[in-house]
Amino acid sequence: MHSEKAFGTSDGLKEQASASSTEMRRVKPTVFLRSPPNSSVSMWMSLSQWTRPPTQAAKQATSTIPIVVAVSADPVGAGLVGSLGHPGGNITGLSRLAPETDQKNLELLKEILPRTRRVAMIVDPKNRGMVLRLSAIKNAALKLAIEMQPIPALSPNELAGALTAAVKDRPDALIVLSPIYAAYRNEVVEFATKTKIPLSFDTSGLAGEPGALLSYGVDISVLFRRAATFVDKILTGAKPADLPVEQPTRFELVINLKTAKALGLTVPQSLLARADEVIE
Repeated sequence: MHSEKAFGTSDGLKEQASASSTEMRRVKPTVFLRSPPNSSVSMWMSLSQWTRPPTQAAKQATSTIPIVVAVSADPVGAGLVGSLGHPGGNITGLSRLAPETDQKNLELLKEILPRTRRVAMIVDPKNRGMVLRLSAIKNAALKLAIEMQPIPALSPNELAGALTAAVKDRPDALIVLSPIYAAYRNEVVEFATKTKIPLSFDTSGLAGEPGALLSYGVDISVLFRRAATFVDKILTGAKPADLPVEQPTRFELVINLKTAKALGLTVPQSLLARADEVIE
């Protein structure tokens, strides 16, 4: 893939979104490829804003250049595509979630922490996909007798203050979505280090991060490799409107025993036996 053919962007630096879309209009690439946080791509890349999802910025910038989304929580709910089977328009790619993944994450926490009553989750209230995920996980939490405690993330300072306030009604665990971690890693790690509240991630590659107790979700690197096949199809004549959005079929459970031992937690052997990876 050549840089003159594709334009890539990854989440991370908030002030870069408008610059990326402006640059895209100037370069007029054949394909616009949106990448996940902390990924490397063998093409020219530009960083874009996290709080305003970069694909939405790209959508506003062009209705003709094909856009391939490597990772999206809910492309339909976010208004990026008409449906998974028939995207329509100029956007297609991959959705990182099946509907039950966040619920499963909560169930796994309950297995390790059977007395769990309150679980916090950091959410960007301006990110429609995250708001939809929070709504879905709240419904799942009711069945497990768990209260969900949303923590808003609008800026590093505001998140730090919200995390400090959350300790007053101390949660038993904190669910951290991968784009939140990409944007606010320092604040999350500081919180976990100070409070000893275990973290649960939605991406297998983050299970080794400080404070991580477990992760359940797709391996983002797999999605990104799949995204390359979309780019290839488009460059050989396919239209994004005719390429169904793909959803992952394999999800990985990773348990961090090192964190569990440090927090004095015992992970059931039955859960360890089901794990795809155990970090010791």
